[in-house]
Amino acid sequence: EKKGFDGDFGPLYSYGVQVLQKKENPSWFIAENVGGITSSNEGNAFTQILSDLRAAGYSITAHKYKLEQYGVPQARHRVIIVGFRNDLDLKFKVPAPFDFVVTSGEALSKPLPPNTMNTELTKQSAKVVERLSYIDPGENCWNAKRLPDHLKLNVANTKLSHIYKKVDPNKPAYTVTGSGGGGTHMYHWAENRALTNRERARLQTFPDWFEFYGSKESVRKQIGMAIPVEASKLIVEAVLKTLAGKSYPSIEPNIKM
Repeated sequence: EKKGFDGDFGPLYSYGVQVLQKKENPSWFIAENVGGITSSNEGNAFTQILSDLRAAGYSITAHKYKLEQYGVPQARHRVIIVGFRNDLDLKFKVPAPFDFVVTSGEALSKPLPPNTMNTELTKQSAKVVERLSYIDPGENCWNAKRLPDHLKLNVANTKLSHIYKKVDPNKPAYTVTGSGGGGTHMYHWAENRALTNRERARLQTFPDWFEFYGSKESVRKQIGMAIPVEASKLIVEAVLKTLAGKSYPSIEPNIKM
């Protein structure tokens, strides 16, 4: 809802600041949030967050990452902040993007190992299956060129782009989310069905052996709320290289301090 500090969870970051300020304050930290955090409360919320992190005694680097540029088969844009305690005299450098992308087709077409968990299919009505049959890869129910009138949605004042949207196998998928009603589950480009939780987990770069526990909807939320595993690995490895004094390809941060 882009309420920033005015939302129910807006002030939660302050608990992280309290941890940094404790006597045993850590050498470094990583913080992550959605790309829209930079504009919440007309940008004032993000400015305050950065100010509080610096005041806690850290040199910080903030960057809005397009994770599809880092081997994640999904368009996912996130602000990641890395801070090093001032006495370490270190500055984090943003890892350089890769020279390739991984498509959703590449991520989802590999056969699953036997007995892989979290592969349950979503129950879909015959009408939904019929609707999907007229939607081409990359299209949604609003811009599908072949969709007949009797299968169009009669919904006023909302045309969310991901409703009954099929992933395009030749591109990274659109953003995996953790919740939503009918039409929001992400859809296979050829099989006229919603993606399984395991397929969504692949788009989030979880290994196939990683098992999620809970109800199907709980697992969906766990996957959608996660930071892609490969992105986490990239950032942590860059932090460790910085601590070890090892160089790596880097770019200038796109968020000016």
